[in-house]
Amino acid sequence: MKGRIERPLDIVAIDDEPLALARLALLVGDIPGTRLIGSSGDPDAALAFIAERQPDIVLLDIEMPGTNGLELATKLLHMEGYRPFVIFVTAFEQHAVTAFQAQAIDYVLKPVTHARLEQAIARVGTLVQHQRRSAEARDYERRLEEMRISSEPPHDLRDREEIWAMRGSEFVRLRTGDIERAESERDYVHIHNAERAFLLRTTLGALHDRLGHDRYVRVRRSAIVRLDRISAVRNRGYGDIQILLRSGATVQVGRTYLKPLRQRLIGIGPAERLTLMNA
Repeated sequence: MKGRIERPLDIVAIDDEPLALARLALLVGDIPGTRLIGSSGDPDAALAFIAERQPDIVLLDIEMPGTNGLELATKLLHMEGYRPFVIFVTAFEQHAVTAFQAQAIDYVLKPVTHARLEQAIARVGTLVQHQRRSAEARDYERRLEEMRISSEPPHDLRDREEIWAMRGSEFVRLRTGDIERAESERDYVHIHNAERAFLLRTTLGALHDRLGHDRYVRVRRSAIVRLDRISAVRNRGYGDIQILLRSGATVQVGRTYLKPLRQRLIGIGPAERLTLMNA
């Protein structure tokens, strides 16, 4: 069978003629990569079985007493969270248009030959393979996201605190968790997040105390940076040391602050993925 996949295709056959069911069982048994997990002459009982076992394929007759195959296919079409692929197996040509309106994958006329049934099942095999790979990819992405979330450090409640700072001619709220660096200038401090700068009338020491010495480190007399926003420390030669932040900004490091800075960075550990380059 073309499009063969590792896990067999589960198949359920529904026909009110016992001989037809026996014929389908023999044919399916000779098609590699398939297994018949159930057969029934009662469409209503088969519906409950299909909902429980969730086969990949339903081989479905049309002319049956009670609920006919077209009605059952419509019910299968509206099952919540799951829908099998339907292949009609019937002796009547006139129902083909209605069958495909019920989103059947194929329409096989009786008497059924091995080659014709194998061809129909092969079409479904390709679709099921695509479905399973897509589901596996979604599951992989979900697991990666769960791993990412579980590996993140717990959120510091201090990051939710807010301060009022000037942006141009207006005062705005600024979350302390967004502050990546601050630089002092006379009686003011320029506060930077990843996008823009704000102005606050305070001292750098007072701001450092408020933000936390465990999270921010002084890199020169007039500047502090947040430790977990540092991506690299670069030695440009002749005492020119710079910090590269995740936002792409650079901050000059005073020579007397380099040693304590390196000690703080080493203390963070490998989880922060810091790249220390010749510092």
